[in-house]
Amino acid sequence: MSRLTRASEESAVQDWRVLDNPAAVAAETVTCLLAAAHEAIAARGRFRLVLAGGRTPELAYRLLAEREADWANWELYLGDERCLPVDHAERNQRMVEQAWLSRLSGDLPQVHFIAAELGPVAGAARYAPLIETVVPFDLVLLGIGEDGHTASLFPGQPLDAEAWVVPVLGAPKPPPERVSLGLRALRSARRLLVLATGTDKRVALERWRAGEELPIARVCRGLSVSVLLDRAADPSP
Repeated sequence: MSRLTRASEESAVQDWRVLDNPAAVAAETVTCLLAAAHEAIAARGRFRLVLAGGRTPELAYRLLAEREADWANWELYLGDERCLPVDHAERNQRMVEQAWLSRLSGDLPQVHFIAAELGPVAGAARYAPLIETVVPFDLVLLGIGEDGHTASLFPGQPLDAEAWVVPVLGAPKPPPERVSLGLRALRSARRLLVLATGTDKRVALERWRAGEELPIARVCRGLSVSVLLDRAADPSP
């Protein structure tokens, strides 16, 4: 593993780590999550974690299912969800359940999924009062899209700085209707961990490091942020 030098002031990210491949990124993610959980439970009696969707987080969740932890003191939340039926294959909830939660035995984490099947407005309205009562999160896990979006906060769409949870009515990628944690909630975190793998993420990472006003930059600015990426995504010269 190599480590990039401190990122530019514009990106405000202190810790960029380049690993060999997505499997290595997933393994390091698990190490970070377990360490953060141990620290949070020792200090506050519970670990509040926001989960991300996507292929690399899914790899990490599968690895987590093989580890032992104080699961009963983990509280899980979702960064975003697609407005699809609960059992739809593209729901983040279903992915988390299949990759991780269904494979655990004994005590399970406390899980708080988004009722996105109600639609974006009703789903956001139901989730917001809960989120307002549980922040700050101990760790927020984020991905980054090819366009610089994170959770379901997309470029070119207004970003409400005050809303805890936002309805997404016109996402530029399917499905168009989603529910997402807003800037206020995602930034209410002791630490952010961003995962990026594959050549399709390289341009977005370059734009972020150059200081472009992308959603990922708006979320991470000025906070404690670590970025784990593989060599294919590495924007370094």
